[in-house]
Amino acid sequence: NLRKQVSPSESYVASMFAKGINKIAQKVGEEAVELVIEAKDDNKELFLGEAADLLFHYLLLLNAKGHTLADVLAVLRKRHSK
Repeated sequence: NLRKQVSPSESYVASMFAKGINKIAQKVGEEAVELVIEAKDDNKELFLGEAADLLFHYLLLLNAKGHTLADVLAVLRKRHSK
């Protein structure tokens, strides 16, 4: 990913990768909690915003671990075929 190669001061993605896997994982947890909080209310925009934030950070975490969303989908397909 080219964004990882950019200076951390110029790119949020690069700054997250510079902080390391623990920070990325922590951010996924924070975003998941925020999504759960918004799920209890009826504000569609806030809920979808938090869902987008969680998905974005989840994709960063997958990338940091050397995986893709396709890898996760393959696991789900395998589970479904049993």
